[in-house]
Amino acid sequence: MERDAIFWPMLALVALTLGVLLMIPFHRLRSGFRGEVWFDDFKLGESERVPDRVRLPNRNYMNLLELPLLFYVFCLASYVRGQVDEAAVTMAWIYVGLRVLHSAVHLSINHVPLRLIAFAASNVVLTLMWLRFALALAAS
Repeated sequence: MERDAIFWPMLALVALTLGVLLMIPFHRLRSGFRGEVWFDDFKLGESERVPDRVRLPNRNYMNLLELPLLFYVFCLASYVRGQVDEAAVTMAWIYVGLRVLHSAVHLSINHVPLRLIAFAASNVVLTLMWLRFALALAAS
């Protein structure tokens, strides 16, 4: 398997993150034009006046910058160590798919139990990725 294959799931997660980032000004501006929020409502992040539908993309964006950081580091570390194989790439795609599902649920129906399942499953996959990496490192 080509080592570069690990970069495709990374790029997919970057695309999701940037897509969610673009939603933030769209929802904020739309809400501003409707007179629902003012500039001061965002002075310290988001005030209580900001409607939930405007807060949601920002919260999802922040979430995409938290644990996915470990995903990016895993992908780069696997590439550098030459540990990119079919299993690593498959697990990376599963992780990205679960993050897409999490964001889709969060930004649409926001059904917390379904969102939690996608979030928890993605964290299990991420943990397995790192365990596999650590075992290979210890064996070398």
